[in-house]
Amino acid sequence: MTNGSGECNFTDIDRLAETLRLGISIPTFILGLVLNALALSVFCCFWKKQTKTSVYMINLALADVLLLLSLPLKLYYSSTDAPGLLCAFIESLYFVNTYGSIFIIVCITVDRYICIRHPFEGRVNQSPRWAIWICCFIWAVAWLCSSPMYVFHKKERLKCFHNMSEQAWSIPLIVSVEVFGFLIPLAVMVFCSVQNIWILLNRKSQAKKKVEGSGSLRVITINLVVFFVCFTPVHLGICLQCLVRQHVIVDCSLKQTISLFIQVAMILANLNCCLDAIFYYFAAKEFREKTHLKKVIELCPVFKPCAT
Repeated sequence: MTNGSGECNFTDIDRLAETLRLGISIPTFILGLVLNALALSVFCCFWKKQTKTSVYMINLALADVLLLLSLPLKLYYSSTDAPGLLCAFIESLYFVNTYGSIFIIVCITVDRYICIRHPFEGRVNQSPRWAIWICCFIWAVAWLCSSPMYVFHKKERLKCFHNMSEQAWSIPLIVSVEVFGFLIPLAVMVFCSVQNIWILLNRKSQAKKKVEGSGSLRVITINLVVFFVCFTPVHLGICLQCLVRQHVIVDCSLKQTISLFIQVAMILANLNCCLDAIFYYFAAKEFREKTHLKKVIELCPVFKPCAT
């Protein structure tokens, strides 16, 4: 559908996307905050027992919380004009926490691969020091890589996550985001997950190991499925939108479909903030042991200082 000037009309598409955004993002915001607040309270209250895995989990929960806190701003300024600098900050915050989550999930997968591949060395080397340094590095790189949001953003008032300048959709920049932000992490995830599954399926010694192996298989499967379902559509949408901005795709109906697809894909990516909580339950022993709400309230009340 085109308007009177022959340009493609996205009004109906944006209206539909806005309805879906409100219908899905509001429950995601509420549920995600509750689950991640619970996760953080459990991990922080048992700080003395921290391992590499739990350090990664804390940082993943923090990334999820920050992304969730940016959702109200994203929802409001996706339909209302805002200063360009404010839009750049909101988009930067969203970018940092999305890719921070991706790389922390990859770190968890690699750490689990090392523990399964080399169980003795993995169990001995559980000091959280290296995990803390790695997470600091991930946050620093994510913030640094978000700087183009400020450089390439249009300065006038506009709707956030709309009407980015053509520089932001340049092929080198989009290829870098796709390769380093998704394809390489996905390749690492698939490699480590396949290797882990192969190793666990070939363990046939003790019954205890079989039980442990089945639990680890659940962790690996959930981690990979959540990663694939949440992050594949949005990166496919970015690739397609780049083709639109480069005028490779010119058909109006196809442009409208791609516009709706990328907006829905971003909504789907937000679900990662809730689905991660399932991963916390299976992946971290201390979370599994203390997740019962009654125990959490008794051992680490929300309105009281955590026990030391």
